[in-house]
Amino acid sequence: MTDPSRNKIEFKVRGRYALFTDPLTRVGGEKCSYHVPTYEALKGIAKSIYWKPTFIWFIDAVRIIRPIRTQTKGAKPLFLHKAGNDLAIYTFLADVEYQVRAHFEWNPHRPELADDRNPAKHNDIARRMLDRGGRQDIFLGTRDCQGYVEPCAFGSGPGHYDGAGELAFGLMFHGFDYPDETGEDKLHARFWKPAMKDGVIRFDRPEACPARKFVRQMSSKTFVRSESLRSVEDEIAALEASDGLD
Repeated sequence: MTDPSRNKIEFKVRGRYALFTDPLTRVGGEKCSYHVPTYEALKGIAKSIYWKPTFIWFIDAVRIIRPIRTQTKGAKPLFLHKAGNDLAIYTFLADVEYQVRAHFEWNPHRPELADDRNPAKHNDIARRMLDRGGRQDIFLGTRDCQGYVEPCAFGSGPGHYDGAGELAFGLMFHGFDYPDETGEDKLHARFWKPAMKDGVIRFDRPEACPARKFVRQMSSKTFVRSESLRSVEDEIAALEASDGLD
């Protein structure tokens, strides 16, 4: 296990809209966002900043900076099984900003990547990618909601819910248990009951979530060094080469 105090990043993510939903219930046309981001959505943002199958991102906490506001918009989702589209109502979160603290730990189910476990170099790449706004596009729950990330000190600056006390949100979707991270050829969805204290939600670890639901059978992807995966040393070399061209 890696040391969370050494292998962490803290970042701010913001956007005009966000849509955090329970993927098990959003099969219909209507979508309504949770009032706060899910663990899975924030983990997806961390992976968009920088990720390799060598490690797993864990989200420690999120701080809600701006007031929770919703906005309803009409949308026309495309049908995949027939021609045309339909009118649906989406309820988004509007004008969002969050501070996030995350850290990575080595994936115990990837022993073939043990020689890629260099915490200093992975942390260096993650911080460089964060300075650049992420390696991939950032989305706030869905591709319809573009997000923007930058480094920050978690807890810095004023937040709308500072000193507001505790607010509970009931049962919420936490995230997925993927085969790549559990070693089982099954996909499960996790649920928990979050509480926000003075604007901060501290997430339970995935294994501590009290409720799970089987979704479907699924197999983990195979990665081969030098074929479908670059070593962390090659990643660093590529970054330094690109820095020299700037």
